[in-house]
Amino acid sequence: MFLIGSGIFNLIIFGTGAIGGLWGHVLRLTAPARLLPFGQGWARLVLGALRVFCGIDFVVEGMEFLPPGGVILAAQHQSAFDTLVWLTLLEKPTYILKQELTKLPIFGPLLVPAGQIALDRTGGAKALRGLTEQVKRAGDAGRQIVIFPEGTRVAPGRRVALQPGIVALARAAHLPVVPVATDSGRCWGRNAFRKRPGTIRIRVFPALPDGLDRAALLAALEDAFYERGVCG
Repeated sequence: MFLIGSGIFNLIIFGTGAIGGLWGHVLRLTAPARLLPFGQGWARLVLGALRVFCGIDFVVEGMEFLPPGGVILAAQHQSAFDTLVWLTLLEKPTYILKQELTKLPIFGPLLVPAGQIALDRTGGAKALRGLTEQVKRAGDAGRQIVIFPEGTRVAPGRRVALQPGIVALARAAHLPVVPVATDSGRCWGRNAFRKRPGTIRIRVFPALPDGLDRAALLAALEDAFYERGVCG
């Protein structure tokens, strides 16, 4: 039964993604300011289908800890779900994503026009400087920047060394860093066709204190993800 539901869901996410992507190119040329709201509507549609056909819902605690205006959400990353859910929870989300995603067919060229920030991971210090400037501008515009410090999807129960780039971003942009933990990988595994029914938990923690050095900031994120998170 759940295998059939997973199949229907995959048809919905890829089918509506392809059709929506084509319409997105029309918006990019005629009304680029509507690209992000359109993407947010599509994400709500997808998560609704996830609930109906796969029996997967989610709960969020701690949204009151999100300060108003520009902020960096340092989110744990276990599933493709994590790249969708913040589109539905935030007013003006800006994801920091790998540049390779902008080269994907149909929707890739829409990411940057929709206000997302692409990172060239091979660009070294120059790419990092450009990234920090874009993050600062996004923060000044009151956008919420979503970054996955693990750098890739990590299965529940596993740990990885966090990418230190978030330290430079926080310092340069002068934005609060809010850790976010999740257990989304229990229901939607990496590259998994079959989805497992259940309730995904998301926990938003209070913003980290200002002025933390590199080791302290990364240790605080590891504590939120792996010690005080929701997988334990």
